[in-house]
Amino acid sequence: MLEINGRPRATASGLAGKVALAFGRLVASLLVVAVLIGVPNTSEAQRAQLQKVVQRRTLANGLEVIVIENHGVPLVTTEVTVRNGAFTQSPEYAGLAHLYEHMFFKANDQFPDTDEYIDEMSRLGAVFNASTREEQVNYYLTLSADSLETGLKLLVTGFLSPKFRADELERERQVVIGEYDRNESSPFFRMEQETGKKLYSTQWSRKNVIGDRDVILGTTPAKMRAIQQLYYVPNNSVLIIAGDVDPVKAFALAERIFSPWKRGDDPFVKAPVARIPALTAPQAVILEENVNAITVLIQWHGPSVRRDEVSTFAADVYSDVLNNPQSRFQKKLVDSGLWQSAGVNYYTLDNTGPISVSGQTTPERLREAIRAMLAELRASVEPGYIVAQELEAIKANRALTTELGMERSSEFAHTIGFWWSVSGLEYYMNYVDQMATRTPADLQRYASKYIVGKPFVIGVVIPPADRRRINLTERELVLMGAPK
Repeated sequence: MLEINGRPRATASGLAGKVALAFGRLVASLLVVAVLIGVPNTSEAQRAQLQKVVQRRTLANGLEVIVIENHGVPLVTTEVTVRNGAFTQSPEYAGLAHLYEHMFFKANDQFPDTDEYIDEMSRLGAVFNASTREEQVNYYLTLSADSLETGLKLLVTGFLSPKFRADELERERQVVIGEYDRNESSPFFRMEQETGKKLYSTQWSRKNVIGDRDVILGTTPAKMRAIQQLYYVPNNSVLIIAGDVDPVKAFALAERIFSPWKRGDDPFVKAPVARIPALTAPQAVILEENVNAITVLIQWHGPSVRRDEVSTFAADVYSDVLNNPQSRFQKKLVDSGLWQSAGVNYYTLDNTGPISVSGQTTPERLREAIRAMLAELRASVEPGYIVAQELEAIKANRALTTELGMERSSEFAHTIGFWWSVSGLEYYMNYVDQMATRTPADLQRYASKYIVGKPFVIGVVIPPADRRRINLTERELVLMGAPK
């Protein structure tokens, strides 16, 4: 999650998001011990646990309401998640889902003056924020439980009657351009941009959350209004109320306060989302930057969670197994000294989630390191590379992190909002149970279907002098990915 004026980055993996690799490895090591000494697996009880605290209703206007009861502290988070984000953006709207997020807390009919809406939330003592991702935009307030009704009334005003004042749009446009400039100063952001353009080709705008500079500079209040009328409708949104609440009272408040929000047409019938074109051949990008270590990023098209749900469960287990410091993958690549670090990630999305394998190495070992990484990925589909015993700690880890993620209501609300938008809530409810049934054969099928022998995009960030010294070319990188 980012500040209102921030940009989220596409690094989430699994249900709790991608944890820092070092921490993840520590947890994995501890869980190996936990499994060996007989700590019980909580996966079988996971759905039953969720059903005790997660309740759902749908209002007459189509707004789904999810109430999560947690009386640990006298706080409540109210969040509205909208199925919007980069995936809805044709090129002429690239970056405008994010810019719209910036405009949400601006003037509306109830609070028509500049910053009046924000000032009212501050007077209430609310912590408020928003974020934009590829397939989700969310807005939330966290406040004392006895202020729930006031908080809901405040939150709904941003959906009912935004003004999109030209002066406020100009101010927020400059804020977003400032973010764009800061991101551009990072060589790794530029690598993500250049590899992304090749990975998603003609549909890059549907993955590019930060957007296009010229589109952002040229936008108008009319475009903001078009986004509102198409996507910001209750039947394309969910209201989440999480924390110290009485569910009966929370549902009654939601119905009374949000019923004036008028149902709209199905936005994905009016404006179908274009699918990502398939990759047909390996491609490469070399970015010359003055960096301390060479960074390599290899990406494939991964499964759609709504089209190939089964593969997404296997993708998460596969990534966790290869990231385990005791795995053959880590021993062959990192413990051998070829790579300083190496990690595998699948980002669950509906409109083609990317599979990423990345790491850092030295100029002298770059070629050997890439060949060894690709060889290990090919070997991962062979019988015996991944064994059933390796999966137990991984499954326990996922069950534990999912359960821990339920403890803090505000973070749990964000988790629920993300999965509601990307995959539907049932996916989340069944996640741990589904993870627990994955086998080595499932992981091999996933890697065979999406990684091994499949076209990819490889990006390398390297100092100019090192590139010249080792004579690295994009053609050579492409040939490394040729089928064996």
